[in-house]
Amino acid sequence: MSWGMRLACALVIATSTPCWAGDTPGVTSTKIKIGGIFPLSGPASSIGQTGQGVLAYVQSINDRGGINGRKIDYVMMDDAYSPPKAFEHARRLVESDEVAFMFSQLGTAGNSAVAKYLAAKRVPAIAIVTGASKFTNVREYPLTTTGLVSYDTEGKIYAKYLMRALPAAKYAILYQNDDLGRDYVNAFKSVLGADFDKRVVTASYEVTEPTVDSQVVALKSSGAQALFVAGTPKFAAQAIRRAAETGWKATIVINFPSSSVAGTLRPAGLENSIGVIVGTPNKDPNDQKWTDDEAVKAYRAFFERYLAGSDITNTSYLTGYQQGMVLEQILKQCGDDLSRENIIKQAKSLKNLDLPTALPGVRINTSESNNMIWTQLQLQRWNGSRWEQFGDILDARSE
Repeated sequence: MSWGMRLACALVIATSTPCWAGDTPGVTSTKIKIGGIFPLSGPASSIGQTGQGVLAYVQSINDRGGINGRKIDYVMMDDAYSPPKAFEHARRLVESDEVAFMFSQLGTAGNSAVAKYLAAKRVPAIAIVTGASKFTNVREYPLTTTGLVSYDTEGKIYAKYLMRALPAAKYAILYQNDDLGRDYVNAFKSVLGADFDKRVVTASYEVTEPTVDSQVVALKSSGAQALFVAGTPKFAAQAIRRAAETGWKATIVINFPSSSVAGTLRPAGLENSIGVIVGTPNKDPNDQKWTDDEAVKAYRAFFERYLAGSDITNTSYLTGYQQGMVLEQILKQCGDDLSRENIIKQAKSLKNLDLPTALPGVRINTSESNNMIWTQLQLQRWNGSRWEQFGDILDARSE
């Protein structure tokens, strides 16, 4: 073969080499490196266990041989629910660990802290575990998809429920003083309109505060018949317990991030929690209703193998398990094109994805105009030993 022919062949090989060969950081022919940041410690550590669920599911993928011939190297870091730590970790993951993309980072404040940096580096942030409404703006956050029902949607569902159940009552809202809490308050304002100031009393707290006891007492004194807690499990538990201690017989609604039995209801007291309402897209693996359900049996078997010794009543692990399934589907759809452009494209191309542990009728659909993985919830009420679901599958448009 002549030198010219050899050169021509070399050029053909070089230009036809798949994009994983050096074009995307963290991607080789045998591995893809992905980053995740979670509050594994600190005031939100119970929901931080979502990260352990993701990591466990990734291990199960690798044990099955990986995806398209590649194992997943999932690098998980603990920010203790501290935005500065989240930023520090994001820089390390991108610049030192050279991850292909970020997946499932948990926390509104942490994601807010790293958003501009990741955008400047053109690093996708996929299925971030926050429902902050700002991240659902696909124009402002083109490289982002979200992994929770938006707080705006969730808040509207609760406001509409309370207006049906207690049409003449006053409502109290205890909210975390950040984007998470304010999104829920704004959702109530959107639904109640001009009546908001007349019918709703609010109190905020900072995540650095030791308790919310004084806020709960103040809200009780308003005469409100319903209490909505928009925060994280530690403070939701304190609010439920304090309401019971003071004899406040309010209808209590909590947000989905605080719906774990282990993270919220047990610390609050299971008896104190009777009647608490929350929305969920998921089957409860601890509910006897699903004992014979094949998907729940598979989850329990997975939990026994990969999360042995952990508390299965903490459904943050289930959230992580489902996040892992979403990651698996996205990577399968990517095929051998693991460019960052294709990763975000496929993350926004999920069609009627039916996760087996989601409630019947709840499906995932994303698109260029919708970056939200979850958009539906069903209400459920705690009866002292388990959640009892009621009503229909709801979304922001539901009446």
